[in-house]
Amino acid sequence: MNFNLQKSIEILERTPEIYYALFNNSMHDWDTINEGENTWSGYNIIGHLIHGEKTDWIPRAEIILGDAKNKTFEPYDRFAQEKLYSSQTTDELLNEFKTLRAENIKKLKSWNLTEVDLNKEGIHPDLKTVTLKELISTWSIHDMIHLNQISRVFVKHYAEDIGPWKNYVRLLNE
Repeated sequence: MNFNLQKSIEILERTPEIYYALFNNSMHDWDTINEGENTWSGYNIIGHLIHGEKTDWIPRAEIILGDAKNKTFEPYDRFAQEKLYSSQTTDELLNEFKTLRAENIKKLKSWNLTEVDLNKEGIHPDLKTVTLKELISTWSIHDMIHLNQISRVFVKHYAEDIGPWKNYVRLLNE
């Protein structure tokens, strides 16, 4: 197993800065381009990450660590950002994400989690029994999954403009 709490915290602390570097004060449409109908742009992803900071990772960790007998998580609306964050600018979303993530990391660190804590369980509405370690691991890679998604969108955005180099870009030939 590769899980290490400090390693996860390190990546979770850094990813808001990566999103900030990609999209803050962008003079072009990098934050709104996507892969077509029913796909997400950077703007949508940042809204999705904010919603997760508010309703997913830490609230579910609190359920796992809490004393309540019922450890069942509330269902997570993966598309809530479409309703909740459509009127904010990208820069406003970036600042909110940065603030929420810092608060959540501070809370995570304050728990001084032990191996016993990390193996405590909660009940996911679809997946059933999950551990705190699995939740934190998923939170960590969730950021990277969406960075991968953004990178793919960026690459595909110029797909028709790179001429014969397209043969060298595996992502465009899959």
